[in-house]
This record gives sequence, C-alpha cells and structure tokens, in this order.
Amino acid sequence: MAIADIARYTHLSPEDIESLGRELDTIRNDIEESLGTRDANYIRRTILFQRTLDVAARVFIATTRSKAAWAVGTAALGFAKSVENMEIGHNVSHGQWDWMNDPEIHSSTWEWDMVAVSSQWRSSHNYRHHAFTNVLGEDDDLGFGVMRVTSDQPWTKGHLLQPLQNLFLAVTFEWGIALHGVDLGRTRAEKIAQVKAVLGKIARQGVKDYVLWPGLSLKRWRRTLRANAVANLLRNLWAYVVIFCGHFPDGTQKFLPEVLETETRAQWYLRQMLGTANFRAGRLLGFASGNLCYQIEHHLFPDLPSNRLAEIAARVRPLCEKYDLPYLTGSLAHQYGSTLRTIHRLALPDRTAATA
Repeated sequence: MAIADIARYTHLSPEDIESLGRELDTIRNDIEESLGTRDANYIRRTILFQRTLDVAARVFIATTRSKAAWAVGTAALGFAKSVENMEIGHNVSHGQWDWMNDPEIHSSTWEWDMVAVSSQWRSSHNYRHHAFTNVLGEDDDLGFGVMRVTSDQPWTKGHLLQPLQNLFLAVTFEWGIALHGVDLGRTRAEKIAQVKAVLGKIARQGVKDYVLWPGLSLKRWRRTLRANAVANLLRNLWAYVVIFCGHFPDGTQKFLPEVLETETRAQWYLRQMLGTANFRAGRLLGFASGNLCYQIEHHLFPDLPSNRLAEIAARVRPLCEKYDLPYLTGSLAHQYGSTLRTIHRLALPDRTAATA
C-alpha cells in the first residue's frame, strides 16, 4: 500500500530525518565544491568517444559486405546511440554539466538523438517526476500513464493487456517518451505548439535515420536502413530496461499525495531513497546505463554529474545502514525479473493477483 506518513513508516523521529537531510546536504556540498577539470574532461571525452564510435560504426556498416560485419557494426551503432541517450543526453538535460558554462554542453541547448523533444522532456521529467517521485496522481512516470504498477491504482479490464503494453512500450520507448512529454494540462494553444514541436522532431529524426544516412550509402542503402532501425530498437530496449529497473522492482515504495503537504527537504530526500532502486554494474555496464545503475543517488542529486554517482553511493549506503533504511539493489537480471513480476501480477484483479 502507498505510504501516507513517511516518518511512521520508517520509524524515524523528525530529528532523525532532519539529521539525515543534513548529512545528505553535506555530500552534495562536498561534490559541488570538488567539481572541476577532471569532470569537464570526462564529459568531453565521452562526447568525443560517442561521436567517433557512431561515425566508425556507420562507415563499417556501409563498407563491409558480410552479415557478421553488419551485425558487429549495428551493435556498435546501437551502443553509440545508447551512450548518447543515457550518459550524455539524459544527464546533460538534467543540468549536470551546466556549471561548466559551456553553451554546447548545457541543459538549455542540448537536443538528444531521438524523437522526443529535449525541452518537453525536461519539463515532464525533471520537474514532474523528480519533484513528485512515486506520488500517486502527481508523478506522471508512475506506470507512464499506461500501466498499473501498484495495487493503489484501481484495476480495470484494460489492465489485462498490460503484459502486451509493456512489450510494446519497450520496443517503442523513445516514442513513448516523446508523447509523454506533451503536457495535457496546458491550454489548447500550448498543446498544439507542443504537438507541432514533436512532429517536427519526428520528421527530422526520420529524415536523418531513414533517408539521409541510407542515401549516403548509395547502393547499400538497404543495409544502412536496416542497421539504423535495429540500432534504434536496441537503444529503446536498453533505455526501457534501465529506467524500469530503477523504479519498479520489489521494495520500491509509492506514496499518497498527503506526504507533500508538509514535506521538508529532508523528507524529500527520504522519499527518493524509498522510491528508487539500484542494480549492480561494473564500469562498462554503468557507463552504458548512463550511471543510472545508481538510481537512488541520481534521485537524491539529479543535477550532480553522473561520473560522481559511484563515489556518492559509497557514502549513501552507509547512511542507509546508520538510519536502518533499505538500500535496494541487486543484479540487473534480478531487478528486471521482479519488475516483470509486478507488471504481470498487477495486470490481474487484486484478489486474483494476491493468489498468483
């Protein structure tokens, strides 16, 4: 059941919660004060690596003939797209590198390589999701408006199709993000403007991926066209897995709107810790996931650079032990397996799901 009183749920006194908040503020201050050349070099090297890999993969696909070479080139292109989406686009759009004052690597100017419009995503995700994480009726990312991810959400017959909806969302994840960024609460004129922006971005992405790049391959345009389609699919599937493993595994808590009425900064921190989950990853897997294997730390400090999240995690986990709070983590397979179990279980009516 969704939590209405976080202090009662955690058995922490108001003083304990505020003390936790101060310790987390100290972590933030320490990281902010230490940001510098090492971090700036990291994001610049990452962008250079991603762009070099993208071009190299496309050249390899267009200039080789075998199916094996096509598969290798397509996998490399898919990886390049995932890095651009997760470690660069997502994190730059969070303002993690705004402190550099580099107009080319700034949340206000970066446009990522997929059909979603960055500015719309920043509004729906940075604000609605991160401010109201897992609050029923407030967090638009809670099931993304199409799936039931907690028993507090009323069941309807349409939820029987949830397993298929989940599969469809995984395959079309970038399109789901694009549509999700259109704010239905705006005026009609504003919604029309947002829809036009999305359609324009879709058109530009379509021309780039399915007309321009294949056209540059001349007689091998079909080979490039297929590679682009598969690379986009791989990127969508990977982004979907990473995001879902950070928000819906067993143990991630949901909250009633009442928690927002008198919520302090420290209580906001606590809600982020209770509502998110990590998965274990080495350096390569962490890099490919945009370091969102540290989803707990990302939600505590969404605007701190992703390359610092492992360092932050080494300080957050002991705090969880100190205050007897859960620190949800596990293998990627375990976290995704528990997420799938939740999605399939909640597709059924509550009485049936309880015995499933």
